[in-house]
Parts: sequence; structure tokens; C-alpha cells
Amino acid sequence: MNFDGILFFPVTPFDRAGAIDHDLLAEHVGAGVVAGAGGVFPACGTGEFHALSAAEAGAVVRTAAQQVNGAVPVVAGTGGPLGHALEVARGAADAGADALLVLPPYLVGGTQAGLVAYIEAVAAASDLPVVVYHRANAQFTPASMRRLAENPKVVGFKDGAGDIGAAQLIVRAVADAGRADFAFFNGLLTAELTQAAYRGIGIPLYSSAAFAMVPEVANAYYRAYVGGDEERRLEILDAFYTPLVALRDETPGFGVSLIKAGLRLSGSAVGGVRAPLVDPTADQERRLAEILDAARALL
Repeated sequence: MNFDGILFFPVTPFDRAGAIDHDLLAEHVGAGVVAGAGGVFPACGTGEFHALSAAEAGAVVRTAAQQVNGAVPVVAGTGGPLGHALEVARGAADAGADALLVLPPYLVGGTQAGLVAYIEAVAAASDLPVVVYHRANAQFTPASMRRLAENPKVVGFKDGAGDIGAAQLIVRAVADAGRADFAFFNGLLTAELTQAAYRGIGIPLYSSAAFAMVPEVANAYYRAYVGGDEERRLEILDAFYTPLVALRDETPGFGVSLIKAGLRLSGSAVGGVRAPLVDPTADQERRLAEILDAARALL
């Protein structure tokens, strides 16, 4: 599976009654594709996978896949309780997804053998290939990832833990398995802040929640990143991503909440977030608007 460009994680818009607004979702996804997304990841972290039923997740994926219409890969989220993960995986396949991003199992921790078995069970639930999401209670050793890389249905690894040394060893373990086709992603919150380091260990791709909110700024950063223009990359990092991260870190869950707030500030009625996430205060939205204005002034 080939990705060429920023990995786009769309939000899930909700209407005033709290239901998914599929018309707005289609518009949001379409705008991201036009803006140059290298892949679309609906019903994942930024799309509030944690708050969607299996039926809602399938409907979100269907809307996204129809809108993308084969232009770029569509990778749907799954995970949580194993039964739920299997149901969502099958629903994503029926909805037209090209692959699955497997989030951690619900709450419980497991041995490495148990985590491998969890990924293998999700992979076996449909014909879709899977990307392993390494974070929280689902952190894989190099030996576990080498074993999973022997399964041709496991096609990628997304790091959400932030241990550069461990990630480097996993990259090398997968290479040792002979998988030159494996896709590696930096999946940390506001991944642009750490991507220069990840590129150095063989992880060139990254997910961008900011792309969902201000694709023009995210694209400017990406062009500087791939073009080796360090002066420009750091200019955007200092003016936009650094203050955005400072604001994000004020409240748990703001990796999602601020993206929706930024879209609302731009005139897109995507609604608020579902519990247990919370929306920004009026003062936080004001400061977000100032950060966005400063970033756009660089363009």
C-alpha cells in the first residue's frame, strides 16, 4: 500500500442533535483529498473512534470511501473490545475501506503473545490488510513486530508511544523479516513536532491532525519537510506547531477538540466532541484563533 503525502485524519462532524452529519463529512473528506492528502483515515483517533458505535463507524467509513472514490487509500479505524473490533473490521470492509488501523484493545493489558493474537484475530476478520498502532496498552517488542511482519496481511506500523529507540529497533526487525513493502508512520500527537527525528530512523510518514483543520499550513510544513528546507520548516514549527502543542497540552483530549474548534472558527459547522472529551473554553478558542492567524500570515 503506497502513501504519497500527508496522512489525513478527518473529524467526524455531528449535527445539533448529536448525529453524524454525513453531508458535511463528505465535504470535509473531499476538501482534504483536493488539498493533497496521501491517505484518508476515517473513524480513527481524530474522528473520535472511541465514541462511535460499530454501525456509526461503518457509516463514516462508507461516506469517506465513496467521497475518496479510489483517489488515495482509505484506512479505517478499529480496535477496543475484541468483539467490537471484529465487527468494525468487517463493517469497514463492507463499506469500501482499503485497510484497517488497529487501535489498542479495551483497557486490559496483555502479554506480547496476547497482543500478537489480538492483531492476528482482527487481520483474519476480513480481507483487509492491517496497520498496527503501537501505543498505550498495546506496545509491541521488536520480536513481536517481526513475527507480525511474517503475516502478509500486516502491512504497517504506526508509532504512538514516542520511544525513538524502540521504534528504531522495530524498523530494523521488520527489515530483517524481508518486508521492504512495510509502511511506517509517526502517529504521535501533533506529529510534525517530532517528525524530523522519526525520518532519521526510517519512519518517513506521519499523521497530521492539523491537516484536517488548516491544510494550507500543514502542506507548507510538508513541502519544507520533504524539500529539505529546514529554515522554512522551523519557521512554521515555531510559529504554529509549538504554540498549538502548548495549548493542546492544557486539557486532556485537545488533540481532537482543538481540531474541531479550528474548523468551526473557519466556518465549518462540525459540532463539538462527544464525551468524555470536552470542547475548548471561549478563551482557549480565542487563543487558537490567534495561533491560526499567525500561521496563515506566513503563507
